[in-house]
Amino acid sequence: MPSLRGYVPLIPPVTILMMFFALPMGMMIGLSFQDGDTGSFSLTSYERFFTDDLALDGFFRTIVMSGLVAVCVTVMSYPIAYFLARSTSRWRAVVFALAIAPELAGVVLRTYGWLIILEDQGFVNDLVIQLGLIDRPLPLSHNMFGVVVGLTHVLLPFGILSLLTNIQGIDPNLEKSAQILGASRLSVLRHIILPLSVPGIVSSLLIAFTLAASAYATPALLGGIKFSVLATMIYQQVLFYINWPYAAVMANVLLVIVLAIAFTGARLESRLNSKLHVR
Repeated sequence: MPSLRGYVPLIPPVTILMMFFALPMGMMIGLSFQDGDTGSFSLTSYERFFTDDLALDGFFRTIVMSGLVAVCVTVMSYPIAYFLARSTSRWRAVVFALAIAPELAGVVLRTYGWLIILEDQGFVNDLVIQLGLIDRPLPLSHNMFGVVVGLTHVLLPFGILSLLTNIQGIDPNLEKSAQILGASRLSVLRHIILPLSVPGIVSSLLIAFTLAASAYATPALLGGIKFSVLATMIYQQVLFYINWPYAAVMANVLLVIVLAIAFTGARLESRLNSKLHVR
């Protein structure tokens, strides 16, 4: 009995997870195997998804979009995170505030801001046309480019915080020692900082990918009607077509994508951390 007392504090959180996560997920998985008309067991929705060109296009578009956002977020976050981790300047607090500022506004508000900037009559196109560089507006919105830009802005703080935590854990004396021995800043970054910060890079890629894959508001607003990803297609199936089993299939596919990427990233990050500790 004494050994069971340590598990008592786990009862409330486990109960909450079972009621509000495991149970709904189980219901959604069961719903995906139902026939939309009779409610009996059926694989029709899965057969439809894997044979429907529109659904498969949305599936691959989701992966491509999430991958591009993950790379953009990580690449843009790295120099900011490195500055915040190493700088003692008075501007550090200002840069940190600006880096986190996007999270102070709602996703819809930020997305509408980018829509105003990138649309055909938006700030960027008006400026470039007035400068005489182009004659007609550039297609900056209602496509992959606009969605990637919007999601990168939305998810940038997550990448910065992920990399910041990792870079802060790297001993600054390693950089100082390498510079004393004659290594340039570029060599220090390439041979010391980057290899030691790979777990943080993997973590940033993982977080950005999973959040981008499940994003709805930004792809719906910046991508337009023709830009379909799994999140927007699920919304359409639930509210417009009232086809819950098919929507459940799409949700399950999206869940499998996220879990597979998360599992792979977590394993890779764990291996990298173990190698670094061994060294």
